[in-house]
Amino acid sequence: MSTIKVKDGTEIYYKDWGTGQPIVFHHGWPLSSDDWDAQMMFFVNQGFRVIAHDRRGHGRSGQASEGHNIDTYAADVAELVAALDLRDAIHIGHSTGGGEVIRYVAKYGKDRVAKAVLISAVTPLMIQNEQNPDGVPLAVFDEIRKGTGFTRAQYFYDFPIAFYGWNREGKTIEEGLRHNWWRQGMSGSVKAHYEGIKAFSETDLSEDLKAATVPVLVLHGEDDQIVPFTQAPKAAALLSNGKLIAYPGFPHGMPTTEAETINNDILAFIKS
Repeated sequence: MSTIKVKDGTEIYYKDWGTGQPIVFHHGWPLSSDDWDAQMMFFVNQGFRVIAHDRRGHGRSGQASEGHNIDTYAADVAELVAALDLRDAIHIGHSTGGGEVIRYVAKYGKDRVAKAVLISAVTPLMIQNEQNPDGVPLAVFDEIRKGTGFTRAQYFYDFPIAFYGWNREGKTIEEGLRHNWWRQGMSGSVKAHYEGIKAFSETDLSEDLKAATVPVLVLHGEDDQIVPFTQAPKAAALLSNGKLIAYPGFPHGMPTTEAETINNDILAFIKS
């Protein structure tokens, strides 16, 4: 396997295929780089170099005890990017990966990033508080913590139903996708997944969005049951060079269920 060892000794697994302008994919909680199969195959066949890593504690990366926060996630990416000497790169993040992307772009991306894409992203802030009254209540995240930490196998088997919008009228559960989601989740560290909930729900990424100077595309499904669509307009409004595309009826996991649409919209953005 291809891995690098970051400064605290954690091994980070990554895939690196093709040649050309690099596209770096950042997966969502609690999955792995395998969640980008539909995008990596599409873009490598379009002549791009595609790279995707498993976040620390996820997939095939090391199950470190510490560092399950957005700052460390972004620092790990910076080390991977430096090790591969990636320049003029497009960084694409889904869900938690969107938070990782914008923190990386703001803190480390100068002279290395060409554009960024935030898909169903947790930006700017998910949790409900005085500054974010229409956010998601803490009780929701406590329920996710309870299921993840103590009944993970069953909880992760049930979670994809809302993730992919299969609980909507006329939708049918796709068993292959459901089992693939479960496989990815269960391959990671329960401690990393448990602590990552605080990272994706309570990290305020408003200043990172404001600091981003490269073009940023925000994609969000209007029927997202995991990260509410209300996040997307707020994120786009904080960007100095942002564009929002909203998709009526699309679920949180739209890079998988609606791959053709998402891939073509990203390709058009890259070429624009």
